[in-house]
Amino acid sequence: MADSLTIIDNRTGKSYELPIEYGTHEAVINGRALQQIKKDPEDFGILSYDPSFRFTAACKSSITYIDGERGILQYRGYPIDQLADKVSLEEAMYLVLFGELPTNEQRDQFVAEILAEREVPETARKIIDAYPPNSHPMTMLMSAVASLGNFYPDAKEVTNPQARRRNTIRAIGKIATLGAYTYRHMRDLPYVYPDADLSYTGNFLGMLFKGQESTYKPDPRVEKSLAMLFLLHLDHEQNCSANAMRAVGSSQPDVFSALTAAIGALFGPLHGGANEQVVRMLMQIGDKKNVADFVEKVKRRETLLFGFGHPVYRAYDPRARIIKKAAEDVVAVMGMNPLLEVAYELERIALSEDYFKSRNLYPNVDFYSGLIYQSIGLPPDLFTVLFAVGRTTGWMAQWNEMFEDKDQRIVRPRQLFIGSAKRDVVKPGAKAAALKK
Repeated sequence: MADSLTIIDNRTGKSYELPIEYGTHEAVINGRALQQIKKDPEDFGILSYDPSFRFTAACKSSITYIDGERGILQYRGYPIDQLADKVSLEEAMYLVLFGELPTNEQRDQFVAEILAEREVPETARKIIDAYPPNSHPMTMLMSAVASLGNFYPDAKEVTNPQARRRNTIRAIGKIATLGAYTYRHMRDLPYVYPDADLSYTGNFLGMLFKGQESTYKPDPRVEKSLAMLFLLHLDHEQNCSANAMRAVGSSQPDVFSALTAAIGALFGPLHGGANEQVVRMLMQIGDKKNVADFVEKVKRRETLLFGFGHPVYRAYDPRARIIKKAAEDVVAVMGMNPLLEVAYELERIALSEDYFKSRNLYPNVDFYSGLIYQSIGLPPDLFTVLFAVGRTTGWMAQWNEMFEDKDQRIVRPRQLFIGSAKRDVVKPGAKAAALKK
C-alpha cells in the first residue's frame, strides 16, 4: 500500500498496514486501527496516549483551517485578512454557518432573521437580576443562556435540521442581548431593548451605552472596530470551547445546555479570559518607561507575560495584525489610551529580543482586543462576554456540523489506566489479626 503506515510490533514480530486518510491539508490514521495490534488475543489492543488531544483529530470539519507554523487562518478557505477587508460581519457569520458567502438577498434575509430573535424571555432577565451587581458577568451569562432551553421546545430537536437552524439563529440573536444586559446590571442601569434600525454590532453598542437620548447612533469607526473583533473571533478550529460545545452536544441535550458548556470553557483565563489578563498586566506595568524592567522580570520568570504566544501559532497570530489596526482606529475616536502606549513599547521590545523570538512569543489576538474593549469604555470583567458574543456563531457552526457527520457518536475518550491490578479485599484489621496468628 503506497498510502499506508507499516507498523511492526517488536513484541510479536507481526507487521500491520494502517491506511492513511487525507484531508485538504493533513494526513491521519484511524485510531481504531491500532486496536488490532495485540500481544495476545485477550489484549484490548494499542491506544494512543495524547494528553489534551494536541495530536488527535476528533472530528472532520470544513469550517476553519489554521496553519500555526505559517500564521494562516482561514474561514471556509478564505484568508482572514481578506475577509476582514472585504466582507461585513454578517456576511462572515453567514459564511461560517453555511459554507459560502451570501448573495445580497441571502444576507438581508439572514440579518432579518437575527433581528427577529434579539428579544429574550423576561425570566432570563430576572435570572441576571438575581445576581449581585459585583458578580462576574460570565456567570450571569451562563445562567441566563442555560434557561433558554425551557422556552423553546424545539431546542431539544437536535437531530432535526430545520429546528437546528432556528435555534442557531436564536442563539446568535439572543447572546448579544444577554451579554449587554449583564453589563447594564453591573452598572445598575435599566436594560435597553434591541433596536431594529441598527446593525448587529451597532445594536449591541446601543444596548450597552444608550442613555436618555431618544435614539442611539454609534460612532461608525467604533462600530466597525467592534464588528472586526467579532469577525476575528467567529471561530478558531477545535479550541477548548468548541470542543466543549461538541462534547456536551454529543449527548444530545437542548442546544442551550451545550452552549452554556462552551461559555463555561471560554471563561477560563487560559482561553477567553486571556485578554482580561493582558489589560490587568498593562495596568500593572503602568507606564512605557517601566516596560524594560518588566521584560527583565519576565525573562527571570518573576512575573507572567500575557498576550504573547499561542498554543497553535508559532508565528505572528494573523488576527493580531488586524486588531492592532482596529485599535488605532478606536484611538482616533476615543483618544489615546495610555495603556496602548505601554502595549506598543512591550511589543517593540519583545519583537526585537531573541529571548521572545526563539520561543515564538509573538503578540496574539488577546494582546490588543482587550485594549479596544477598554478604550470604548468597557471593564475588564466584560471582555470574555464580548468574546462569547463573537464566538457563538462558530460554536453553533461546530454543533451543526457534528450532527451532519455520520461518524460522530457520544464523546467517550479512553484512558490509560495506571491504578492497581485486580486484588482481593482484605480489611486492614483482618490483615493485622492474621499476622498475629
